[in-house]
Amino acid sequence: MKPNLNAAHRILFLNTLAFTICFACWTLNGVLVTYLVDNNIFNWNVVETGWLLGIPILTGSVMRLPLGILTDKFGGQKVFSILLLLCSIPLFLLYFAQSYWVYFFLSALFGMVGTAFAVGVAFTSAWYPKEWQGRALGIFGMGNAGAALTTFFAPTLLNYLSESNPENGWRILPIIYGIILIIIGLIFLIFVENKKPEAQNKTISQQLAPLSKMRVWRFGLYYFLVFGLFVAFSQWLLPYYVNVYKTSLILGGLLTSCFSLPSGVIRAFGGYLSDKFGARKVMYWVMYSSLVISGLLMLPKMEILTPGKGISAKKSGMVTAVEPSRIIAGNDTVNIQPKPEIPESTSVLPQSFSWQEVLVKQNDQVQKKQLLAQGVTLIKFEADLWVFTILVILIGIVWGVGKAAVYKHIPEYFPSEVGVVGGMVGLIGGLGGFIGPILFGYLLDFSGLWTSSWIFVFLVSAISLFWMNYIIKKITHQEAPHIKDQIEIK
Repeated sequence: MKPNLNAAHRILFLNTLAFTICFACWTLNGVLVTYLVDNNIFNWNVVETGWLLGIPILTGSVMRLPLGILTDKFGGQKVFSILLLLCSIPLFLLYFAQSYWVYFFLSALFGMVGTAFAVGVAFTSAWYPKEWQGRALGIFGMGNAGAALTTFFAPTLLNYLSESNPENGWRILPIIYGIILIIIGLIFLIFVENKKPEAQNKTISQQLAPLSKMRVWRFGLYYFLVFGLFVAFSQWLLPYYVNVYKTSLILGGLLTSCFSLPSGVIRAFGGYLSDKFGARKVMYWVMYSSLVISGLLMLPKMEILTPGKGISAKKSGMVTAVEPSRIIAGNDTVNIQPKPEIPESTSVLPQSFSWQEVLVKQNDQVQKKQLLAQGVTLIKFEADLWVFTILVILIGIVWGVGKAAVYKHIPEYFPSEVGVVGGMVGLIGGLGGFIGPILFGYLLDFSGLWTSSWIFVFLVSAISLFWMNYIIKKITHQEAPHIKDQIEIK
């Protein structure tokens, strides 16, 4: 077993390296298209820009299922090698792109690198025994950190490449990415041993049979939450920081990387936790944490002006004096709370400011219980940048753990169909990355709240948690009612 495990570790390292590079390529447009538009190199409108950001995510998601099937049938070494080499071609051709539709078409093609996840999951799973599946798939999933690598390094590379040629220097960046894909593809082709799951003499309909089970779609929903929304916020956070907190593009990109990088790296730890405590127990922790943190992030940066405590006349009479700090009506003197000085920024927690505004004038005749001064309360919440960033990093880490836990389930329930099931679950998750920013845009237009995206996260977390609880209780009551309070969450 030890020599086989050593060989598995070597394959895992190369799989993870290749997936990291593929993920970096997959999210390239997030930086490159933004650069091209901001520097007026191409005059693409908001809709065109949105599609260019989303199309690689779409093709890389939709094609995960067929690539997972091919990996189960032919083995990961062959499929991975061909994928890496073919996806380098559209990256090289971007050098010649002059129009929107050429760029769009080439983006759709190089977006196929996103299918590397389905290929790598099936290939990694084929090399490891059951007790190693969680750790191995968690380590492989660390390749998500490729998104942070692009966010962190690509802007600097673009600035460097554009120093001598501001108009066309950007064209070298996709070539660099393409060369790296070729190098990794040749390594796979020459040095990696192929392996595939046993007993793969199945028809296409037999391979697709597991997709009829509701469990696959439930895993897909979980992955939509922990992976799809991770990819969505990897793109959405930059404009979020710029618009809500008025950060620079560089600072916004750095803070977005702080969200992406830990989420990718922590995935290996999520695999370890899933092996040790059970994937379902870990997913419970992930969903509850996602629910709580997104609930905190839902609070918008805001100012709320609302009626406060006013002052009424105790009895009828004439107002004999109106001063900034008091009103004299008849024989009664009432103190007025003046408007305090309201700072431009407040502390971490919401702050309340109250004062009273006089409604009467001197010599006015007032009746008993008539309002002399109305109360005003201002609730001001700054949604502190650094508190927000800490919460965003925390939810990214939680989702990173959850990504490993979801894929720990798959080889346990579908040991011979990891490629097809993993491909479908990955497809659903990837579609979340494509749909997310578009949906967030519509929610922002409808509500006017940037935090509407976190309200959506809260709802998806709640639905996922409810579905898991419902399924576990249903199974327990049907199969083992006598141990319903002692179920092994594993």
